[in-house]
Amino acid sequence: MEEAQEAGGAGPSVLFLHPDLGLGGAERLVVDAALALRARGCRVQIWTAHYDPGRCFAETRGLAVRRAGGWIPRSLCGRGHALCAALRMAFLALYLILLSGETFDAFVCDQVSACIPVLRLARTRKKVLFYCHFPDQLLTKRESFLKRLYRLPLDWLEEYTTGMADCIVVNSKFTASVFKDTFKSLSHINPDVLYPSLNISSFEEIVPADIADLIPKKKKFLFLSINRYERKKNLALALEALHELRGRLDSHEWDEVHLVMAGGYDKRVLENVEHYEELRRLAAKLGVNDHVTFLRSFSDEQKISLFSNSTPFANCKEHFNPCRGKEQEKWMGWAYSQKVIHRLSDDISFKLMKLTFT
Repeated sequence: MEEAQEAGGAGPSVLFLHPDLGLGGAERLVVDAALALRARGCRVQIWTAHYDPGRCFAETRGLAVRRAGGWIPRSLCGRGHALCAALRMAFLALYLILLSGETFDAFVCDQVSACIPVLRLARTRKKVLFYCHFPDQLLTKRESFLKRLYRLPLDWLEEYTTGMADCIVVNSKFTASVFKDTFKSLSHINPDVLYPSLNISSFEEIVPADIADLIPKKKKFLFLSINRYERKKNLALALEALHELRGRLDSHEWDEVHLVMAGGYDKRVLENVEHYEELRRLAAKLGVNDHVTFLRSFSDEQKISLFSNSTPFANCKEHFNPCRGKEQEKWMGWAYSQKVIHRLSDDISFKLMKLTFT
């Protein structure tokens, strides 16, 4: 376990539990929520099974991040990811409760709910807020009898332990509807919506990087896709759309088009490595590889530069995308508001304070 100085003031102590603190939308939300609570005077810690300061959001280096359970593998020969994730989070919670010596007022559990029953072992019962990004059981296929048999107890565990949380929040109304359709025994629960945040102030503080070496010269129309290199993200859609666009433009217009596919990449994760190569092969097959830049684990400075010089590419069927029909206008209004980080702080502070003192 890594020792770190606790961040925050003299207010309530809030502990975040996250399976693997790397780069991604879920991690971004955890970091922003921790920063928001700290700004409100809460004492904040983030507990995770794996944390690499060199491959994480820069703000984490100013937060108290502690590790336990990293010795448990992420998978068993490339299989059993869900089982290993549940074991890692359960051990993390067990270490926190029995061995860490930490005091706390409330928990925020992210992504994996298997830790919630372990948190009930605390000497004095603490309230738990669970952030559900998407039901894990919908993110896998069941192509064989053995796979269906393997998933049966895991699906039950996910639903049962999710229902043990004192408060459940989801990332969009779309996910809320999927939550109710999937977890039949929890149909009486109406999860609140807590949209992923966008910290506008960071755009003003970070000095954009020079990306001239990433983008070929004379590119007038730059498209941007930011996602982890995972198959469920359907990144091939961006390449297929680019190929379709090529057929609708003349040669001069096509020469001015370029796509940047930037995303979280961890060489420890086999899927990241495999899917990155799959996308490169697909780009070559479609004949668009000269119009695509593949960028892995980019910096905040590069991200700001890409945002300011491109048109973001959004797949609105991807589960973490908050742009859902009528919600799009509302979310975009928040995204470009200077008050968005304060809204996140208000939302999660209110929910946690209500949980802690009722």
